[in-house]
Amino acid sequence: MFENFRVFETEFAGRPLVVETGKMAQLANGSCLVRYGDTVVHVAVTAAPKPREGVDFFPLSVDYEEKLYSVGKIPGSYLKREGRPSDKAILVSRVIDRPIRPLFPKDMRNDVSVVCTVMSVDQDNSPEITAMVGTSIALSISDIPWNGPISGVSVGLVDGEYVINPNSEQRAASRMAVTVASTDSRIAMIEAGADIVTDEEMYNGIMAGHEANQKIIEFIKGIRAEIGKDKFTYPSNEPDEEMYEAVKSYAIDRVKEALDTDDKNVRDERLKPIYEDVHAHFDELYPEQEAKIDECMYKTQKYIVRRWLLDEQKRVDGRKMDQIRPLASEVGVLPRVHGSGLFTRGQTQVLTVATLGPVSDAQTFDGIDEEISKRYIHHYNFPSYSVGETKPSRGPGRREIGHGALAERALVPVIPSVEEFPYALRLVSEVLSSNGSTSQGSICGSTLALMDAGVPIKAPVAGISCGLITEGDRWMTMVDIQGLEDFFGDMDFKVAGTHEGITAIQMDLKISGLTPEMIKEALEKTHKARIYILDEIMLKAIPEPRKELSKYAPKMLSTTVPVDKIREVIGSGGKVIQKICAECDVKIDIEEDGKVFISGIDIDNCNRALSIVETIARDPEPGAIYKGRVTRIMDFGAFIEIAPGKEGLCHISQLDVKRTEKVTDVVNVDDVVIVKVLEIDDKGRLNLSRRDALIEVEGLTPENDVSPAPRRPHGPRPDRRPRR
Repeated sequence: MFENFRVFETEFAGRPLVVETGKMAQLANGSCLVRYGDTVVHVAVTAAPKPREGVDFFPLSVDYEEKLYSVGKIPGSYLKREGRPSDKAILVSRVIDRPIRPLFPKDMRNDVSVVCTVMSVDQDNSPEITAMVGTSIALSISDIPWNGPISGVSVGLVDGEYVINPNSEQRAASRMAVTVASTDSRIAMIEAGADIVTDEEMYNGIMAGHEANQKIIEFIKGIRAEIGKDKFTYPSNEPDEEMYEAVKSYAIDRVKEALDTDDKNVRDERLKPIYEDVHAHFDELYPEQEAKIDECMYKTQKYIVRRWLLDEQKRVDGRKMDQIRPLASEVGVLPRVHGSGLFTRGQTQVLTVATLGPVSDAQTFDGIDEEISKRYIHHYNFPSYSVGETKPSRGPGRREIGHGALAERALVPVIPSVEEFPYALRLVSEVLSSNGSTSQGSICGSTLALMDAGVPIKAPVAGISCGLITEGDRWMTMVDIQGLEDFFGDMDFKVAGTHEGITAIQMDLKISGLTPEMIKEALEKTHKARIYILDEIMLKAIPEPRKELSKYAPKMLSTTVPVDKIREVIGSGGKVIQKICAECDVKIDIEEDGKVFISGIDIDNCNRALSIVETIARDPEPGAIYKGRVTRIMDFGAFIEIAPGKEGLCHISQLDVKRTEKVTDVVNVDDVVIVKVLEIDDKGRLNLSRRDALIEVEGLTPENDVSPAPRRPHGPRPDRRPRR
């Protein structure tokens, strides 16, 4: 039945990689089922037979679909089916998109769709890497024009050794998580998170990944040689050379003048009448080709910018190649939030706001990997006004999710542990103005906001980007690229880190790949730039985290109780913990390992709740002092509850430092008083003293006629509950 069914096998980082073709999805242009250990991903690629009308870009879509059946889960939603892609799935789609996109013909406008379906997951074998390799195979054997193959690996650093495609245990111990995609000659994509590693450690890790990719690339070439289809032809969207030369000759001098400014608004205003004049001149000469005339104008601008950079070392805003745009930092911008930081780089401006919350506010996941929650969350918003445009807000797109994740990854290594700082943290970066490198601006703004909020981060983090222009064997890099240099350049190499090392990298390319020399130079330039940003700009705005939290931030206390006491703290049906929360106006979260987190606006209430929890979890000892609530009044004294279920008697002689004739002269039901535990009798009953607590805590002096503390009255103790 399956005449074209083929199986190809190799070893990938010490584990079997098996590729099956010709059995599934036979109507797609190309497809394969990839097994890596027990991880199984199906990849199908399709292309439209005709180009899409009216687009000036290559319409490629990459979808990485996480199926919860792959890990034996039923979705938790009401519909019990997968909904919109998770942020993780979107990020993986972007990681696959970036290395394959530059290898498609730049003049093709046929829609191309890549769908990677995760069908089974073995946590030791990454489905993300499996999907990237599967995508390369499916495109290589299809009839879709594509100049691959590529391969991708994950690189870890465990005990000083680089590990290719680390397993679950190795990932937990690794100091870096770097995804490297390569062609047979160059590095095509880098996505990295790291626990403050040096430039040399990062560079060597990238090179280790590049080397490991070569075996898989040769494996894919062998598959293509056996079963690959001939590539189809397509109508080119490239303007005729005659048209391009005519438009360029007509407009180049005025376009040069328009581009030669550091102000994006001025540049755009200068270009508008030139576009209008070009269309008035050429629309009749080239009827129904307005889009191609615009393409000629785009190519003219690109030609000018690249010639300035390569031939004259001239940037559109007059800066030197290693010069950063004017910078500014400010903290405490918003009065009622927990922390805020405003970072400005040229015409790029980002405001980040930090919010602190109880640990229970951590984000939880219903996904296919081992991560079930995170307490540090970073969101990035890019409104249309930031680039002077008008369009309605429709929620974050893939770009916004990707930039937020990059900033989050850059700062995670410096966030204090939950034991040091028992809070959930959410940062939101609002892009107010954009002219390049907003993701790196959000990293800088986030560091400022965290320090303004009083979060004791391990070290401040700054981010900067490096650009690239290539022409044959010629190439050059420039630091802190603005929008035009990103638009017409070949690379956006983003690096974030502290004084000591790198915490995150993201590399976007418009060419097939980078040489090792290009990567090394980009790392060197971004290192110098981020040190300058940290020392000269950010740390002058706020040299260290504030010593105290905002008065509007919740106060947080934590403790650990024995696991066998958790049930007592919670109480039947949650009655005990609910009572503590209501009385103290706090929120209490208890984890399975006995960690207890108490949050509230008033620190005194938090301390009161903490005392109650610890009293429940640890039996009171003689000499300990507590706050308690009067529950009942008797002629001979008052019963005082120091914690739910823990009540003792304070005899009338122990109510005050002076003689007490009547209990209600001193206390009444529901009064909150301090008491000291005098003793615990052989039946576990508490004898309490308000008198001793007042002497010890408030320093009061007892009167001479106060008799010594009597023993508990003889006879049975009055029943604690009223008789019915």
